[in-house]
Amino acid sequence: MKTIKTKGIIIAEKIMSDFDKILTILTPNMGKIECVAKGSRRPKSLLMAGTQFLCFGEYVLYKGSDNYSMNSCDTIEVFYNIRTDLDKLKYASYITKIINDVTTENQNNYKILQLYLNTLYVISNTNKNLEFVTSIFRLRLLSIIGYRPEIEECKICKQKENINKFSIKDNGFKCATCGKQDKGAIDICETTKIAIKYIILSEAKKIYSFQITEEASKELEMISKIYLTEKLEKEYKI
Repeated sequence: MKTIKTKGIIIAEKIMSDFDKILTILTPNMGKIECVAKGSRRPKSLLMAGTQFLCFGEYVLYKGSDNYSMNSCDTIEVFYNIRTDLDKLKYASYITKIINDVTTENQNNYKILQLYLNTLYVISNTNKNLEFVTSIFRLRLLSIIGYRPEIEECKICKQKENINKFSIKDNGFKCATCGKQDKGAIDICETTKIAIKYIILSEAKKIYSFQITEEASKELEMISKIYLTEKLEKEYKI
C-alpha cells in the first residue's frame, strides 16, 4: 500500500455503515478523490472532526487496490460560522455542488481549490451580500475552467470603445453597434464592465475586495447565472 499526505477539503460525505463514511475530498494535485474513513462516526474517533462536510485539513491516506482509506487527519479550518448560519450554509452548499461537477480525479485543481477556499472564507467571516459573492465566484470559476470571456475589446469588431453589452452566445463584451445584432446580449453599465474585468484579472486573494452599486450588482448576478447555465449546460438553484 502507498501512503499519501495531502491537503484537501471535504465536499461530500456518505454513511457507509454504523461507524464508517465515504468522503469526497477535493485536493490541489490529485483532483477529486473518494476515500473511506473507517470508524470516523464513532464518538471518540480521532477522525471525527476532520471528516465533516467543508472541513479543510491535512490528510494521510493509503491507497489500496480499489480505493483510498484515511489513516489520520489534522484539521486546518472548519468554517464554523457557515455551520451555524442557515443562509451561509445554503450558499456554501450551492457553490459546492458546482465545484463537485467541474472537478475530476487526477486533475490539477490548485486554482479551483484556492477560489473555493477563498469564497468559503468570505462567506464564513464577512457580512458581504451572498448573492454578490456567488456572482463573483461563478465568473471567476468559469474563467479558470476554460470559459474566460473576451473582456478587452468587442468580441466581433475588436474596438475598445463604447462597450455596453455582454454576449452569452459569443462569450464576451460587445460594442453598442455589434450588440444590436445579438438579441441575447445583456446591457451592462460602466461599473459592471469594470467589475467583470477585475473579477477575471485580479489576484486570487483580492477578487472579493471591492464594492459596486446595486444596479451593477444585479447585472453581474444576471450575467453570471446565465453564463454558468449556458456553459455548464445545467441550472443550479440556491
